[in-house]
Amino acid sequence: MSYRGGGASHLASICKHHLRCHSALCTDHHLVHALTKLDPYSLALATTDGSEQDKVNCSFYLKIGACRHGERCSRKHIKPQFSQTMVVYNMYQNPAIAQGSSSNPHLRPPGSAPLDPNPKSDLSEEQLQDFFDKFYEDVYCEFVKYGNLLEMHVCDNVGDHLIGNVYARFDWEDEAQAAVEALNTRWYAGRPLVAELSPVTDFREACCRQNDLGNCDRGGFCNFMHLRHPSKSLLRELQREQRQERIENPDPKEEERRKEMEMFGGAGGGGGDGDDYGRSPPRGGSRRY
Repeated sequence: MSYRGGGASHLASICKHHLRCHSALCTDHHLVHALTKLDPYSLALATTDGSEQDKVNCSFYLKIGACRHGERCSRKHIKPQFSQTMVVYNMYQNPAIAQGSSSNPHLRPPGSAPLDPNPKSDLSEEQLQDFFDKFYEDVYCEFVKYGNLLEMHVCDNVGDHLIGNVYARFDWEDEAQAAVEALNTRWYAGRPLVAELSPVTDFREACCRQNDLGNCDRGGFCNFMHLRHPSKSLLRELQREQRQERIENPDPKEEERRKEMEMFGGAGGGGGDGDDYGRSPPRGGSRRY
């Protein structure tokens, strides 16, 4: 396992076990034990890692996996070496975007007009939803080939750093890694895919709560995720089919993982103190709009 919660980089210097292990032996309680041995300054530094108080790492990148400043950001964007979550950039092409203007920021000509934060279309809402449902089903059915897909989200933002991004969180880190490696050799809708592991662990923190309430005044240019959701009936059917497929054709690696979890107290009577082998823990902390 690799731990990507706040303060892991500071803990490495005192948790020798964490330095040499990326397996189930390296558990959250190792890090908790390490925290108790930090001096007050190091403890404060570790507990602010990735939060708004962190002056080194970009909190937007850690929470959302994207930052509007990109490489120009004054804070660090530390890309994870291990994660259950991956992102495919600019994969969804929103038909509501004005005709003739590409939704891919890398394909729009220099000096072109910025996208409308609330794009309109001649298509009806029913047609737009049907278009999206077909896209979601197509991509979901592809992603489940790489592992147990826990959730998949599509950004409806129009800002260059979020537009059309598709996020997928798998049950295991090696499943996400396999998906990234495979998708980076693939094309979709006539364009090459660009995928990488993402630091996002909690989409509740990544999504715009104001948008969920229907009152985000930033529209599509909001720096938090505005998600486009599939029809509920479609999502239920896709999840049901995935469960059925895993029952009929179980992953041979699954049993090995379960055994390792049980061996190190991660499951089955461990009292909840064990490690989730190969899984990334959610990142807590505050958020801002």
